[in-house]
Amino acid sequence: MTLVTGQHIGAKAHGPLPRLSSAARRLSSAAQRAVLEGTWFRYLTGTAALLPALALVGIVVLLATKAWPAMVVNGIGFLGRSAWQPGSTYGAAVRTDGVLHPTGSDYGALPLIVGTLASSGLAVLFAVPLSVGAALAVVEKLPRRASQLVGMFLELLAGIPSVVFGLWGTLSFGPVLARDVYPVIARHVPDVPVLRFLRGDPGYGEGLLTAGLVLAVMIVPIVAATTRDLLRQVPDLQKQGAVALGMNDWEVARKVSTRWVRAGIIGASVLGLARALGETMAVAMVSGSLLGTMPLNLYGKMGTVASTIVQQLDGAFSDGTGFEVRTLAELALVLAVITLLTNVGARLLVRKVATTALPVGRGI
Repeated sequence: MTLVTGQHIGAKAHGPLPRLSSAARRLSSAAQRAVLEGTWFRYLTGTAALLPALALVGIVVLLATKAWPAMVVNGIGFLGRSAWQPGSTYGAAVRTDGVLHPTGSDYGALPLIVGTLASSGLAVLFAVPLSVGAALAVVEKLPRRASQLVGMFLELLAGIPSVVFGLWGTLSFGPVLARDVYPVIARHVPDVPVLRFLRGDPGYGEGLLTAGLVLAVMIVPIVAATTRDLLRQVPDLQKQGAVALGMNDWEVARKVSTRWVRAGIIGASVLGLARALGETMAVAMVSGSLLGTMPLNLYGKMGTVASTIVQQLDGAFSDGTGFEVRTLAELALVLAVITLLTNVGARLLVRKVATTALPVGRGI
């Protein structure tokens, strides 16, 4: 018989401890690495989320700082005046409220604001129905290969530079409209006060309507591609149920498919509107670049905020006082505020529409 002493028992009891301690250390090290990686991930994602907001705030603060002297001189009337007079850069400069500016300088942004909103509104008015119709055709009606082909052309159209659209509008599209389309509209519109803006000299293809149509062509791919992807997410069961209730194709598209994704369609339209509001080169080439006055009719020459900035910036550097550059910064700040207000309004509209009940049954 072998006697088991306390020393042997202690040796057996304490023998496995080094291996358990090593495993615990490895587990602790892995846990520390996981915590450290999670902390770094939170910091990186938080920084990435803050960067767009910081960039927006930085841009607005920079524009406001640069534009403040012009805002002091131009005042709130800058938004309601129509004049655009840089003044005399050769004479002696004058000082108003501590700000140096050329003699006779007088600036107003009203025609540019109206031109920006009008051309962008026309673009959305023409582009959204066409885009939604194209998306419905691609998703609901066209064969698979034809649908892929049309989708490819939409994506290619979205990648064309704006200067190409501007050149096309100046050399081809605008002159054809001025020769064959605008005169017909101007002659046949009733001569009543509310429609008188549609009458008048059609010009040579540079003006408000041409700018709106070119912008519409430019934003169609954005709205159509987004709407196409949204319509593909509409459950087939909903459409089949509508057909079973006696709806035809038009009623299914109008009361089920488009209403199912209407919040997304509004969002896509706002994306297109934002593109139209900030478009520069194409509008500068087809708008006629008129400063200091409103367009006389739907076909008249006009200017927008973005196109005016890019066209006037080079000459603004010849102003030794720097006042014209500061005025252009004020104009850019106005455009930024318009864009921000448009997006905020669109978000509120999307939120309201998204909480509205979906239609069920015929006759709704």
